[in-house]
Amino acid sequence: MKIRKAVFPVAGLGTRVLPATKAMPKEMLTIVDKPLIQYVYDEAREAGIEHFIFVTGRNKNVIEDHFDKMFELDATLAARGKKAEQEILAQNQPEAGAVSFTRQQAPLGLGHAVWCARDIVGNEPFAVVLPDELVLNTPGCLKQMIETASKLGEKSNVIAVEAVPDHLTHQYGICGVGKRTGKMFEVDGMVEKPAKGTAPSNLSITGRYILQPEIFKILETQERGAGGEIQLTDAMIGLAKSQKFYGVEFEGERHDCGSKPGFLRANIAYALKRPELREGLIAEMKKYLGQ
Repeated sequence: MKIRKAVFPVAGLGTRVLPATKAMPKEMLTIVDKPLIQYVYDEAREAGIEHFIFVTGRNKNVIEDHFDKMFELDATLAARGKKAEQEILAQNQPEAGAVSFTRQQAPLGLGHAVWCARDIVGNEPFAVVLPDELVLNTPGCLKQMIETASKLGEKSNVIAVEAVPDHLTHQYGICGVGKRTGKMFEVDGMVEKPAKGTAPSNLSITGRYILQPEIFKILETQERGAGGEIQLTDAMIGLAKSQKFYGVEFEGERHDCGSKPGFLRANIAYALKRPELREGLIAEMKKYLGQ
């Protein structure tokens, strides 16, 4: 099972980090010196993704500009002899025709956003990557999932899962655990935000998915669920009636950058992984804490 395409739902309003996202898309907020969207694009590219599909909304044009050439900037850098900066921009530049954009005209939920990409995805398995969730690890989360998917049957679906505290399971989509092989297991049922004390496990569904194209038919008629939105988890529950789902407990440190504490934590974690920044950051933190 080869995964060539990835869908990035980027139409959200980013209400958890207002006022920063009033005029700036959440996906363009920076972790150290790169926007969130660049991190997940790089993760997908590392995993072998060939076509990158962004489901956008109003006021998100800057995301499209980010992945385009800026001739004025290139010319200015060249004139000033800034070769290192030119190389950085070249590394981040997608190949011509490798990026597509489509619109989600109304905020109807993650499931609806994925459905908006149906014609671009076509009739082949694909990945879904949520841009406000970063996983700090090499290899990346999506590469781990695609390696798992390569060992499964053609009509298999894979979701990334992470253990959460038992008393918080009601805040997440939770999956049941069936037959296990190492970090992978057969998913034995899924439930969106189960009532306290009723969760089948403490493994939450996170922001990485590998799905079969049959999910689009289910999303087309999917009724609104939690929050009055079309939930992707509800559609996956429907698809699980006819296709296998597998969970992967990925290696890495997950950061929810859609929240203010998660965003700040991610900045520190990613900065500490940069050799040229680590020593200075630790020194500044010690000064700030009075140590």
